[in-house]
Order: sequence, then C-alpha cells, then structure tokens
Amino acid sequence: MAEKQFTRREIENNQDKDNNLFIIHDKVYNVHAFLNEHPGGEEVLIEQKGRDASDNFDDVGHSQDALELMKKYQVGVLVESEKTNKQPKKGWVSGYNAKKTESDVKGTGLPLYLLLGGIAIVVALLIFKS
Repeated sequence: MAEKQFTRREIENNQDKDNNLFIIHDKVYNVHAFLNEHPGGEEVLIEQKGRDASDNFDDVGHSQDALELMKKYQVGVLVESEKTNKQPKKGWVSGYNAKKTESDVKGTGLPLYLLLGGIAIVVALLIFKS
C-alpha cells in the first residue's frame, strides 16, 4: 500500500481541528493525539502546525525513544516534487542520524568514557575538598 502523499499547501491550509499536521524531513505527521503527552508541552507542537518543522525538531534534540514513537504519528509523505531531501542534522543534538555504539550508555547516546570521566571528576573533587 502506497503512503498518502501531501502537498505543502495541503499541510498549510488544513483547518481540521482534529489534525495537527506538520512536516519533518519530507514526512507528514499528525500529532493531535499526542498533544497532551508531549514532554515539551502541547504549545510547542501547536506552533508547528502547518509548517516544515525539520530544523526546529533537529535543534531541540530527541531521544531514540522519541524517534521511534514518531513512526506512530506519521500519516504520509510530501509529494516527490516538493521534497527537500535534506538530511537531518548530524551530531548528538538530534541523535536522528547518530549511530549507536556498544560503548554508548543506554538511552543517552553518550559514550561510556564521557560518563565515567564525569563521575571520576566528581569523585576527585569530593576527595580533594575533604
């Protein structure tokens, strides 16, 4: 079954009160049912209604769990002629394209050495402060 295709104009002009449609990386999401659950507050999602929220989404950063949850709210894609094919920003900020390694601390995306280094610094400060 083919994915439903939307134009940018359809997303912008959608006035259905039961839809909160926006675009993230050429995919269309309806997060109306998620508004009350969004950890950042529903206002953040409502502000993006009808827009391409890709840059804002990348800038905020989201966990791997959030990225998995998004799949539930995808309702389609942009028509081919309106896709930007712009890749998500790379790096720890969004984690969207970040590759997990075995040394990552589960759920954080942090390499184990950074976590252990931070703990070592705190312990050292506590010892030398005494």
